[in-house]
Amino acid sequence: MGIGTSLFLIAAGAILKYAVTASVSGIELATVGTILMVIGILGLVIALLYPVIANRGSGEAVQRERVSHPDEAPTRRYR
Repeated sequence: MGIGTSLFLIAAGAILKYAVTASVSGIELATVGTILMVIGILGLVIALLYPVIANRGSGEAVQRERVSHPDEAPTRRYR
């Protein structure tokens, strides 16, 4: 779930909880709105923290090494 989807769920949940006054038999729209907001907030937190967690696990920094050959100009290659 991306940031956009999370924001959509939060907005839809807030509309159901606070703005809709209609009633449907067998379904509490305010409860559905609360559930959507909670799912949206959790998705937003995960979407924002995922890049940080993913970069931690690599454990290896990119090393830059200069490699030059006598016949060509010096170049920079990345590992």
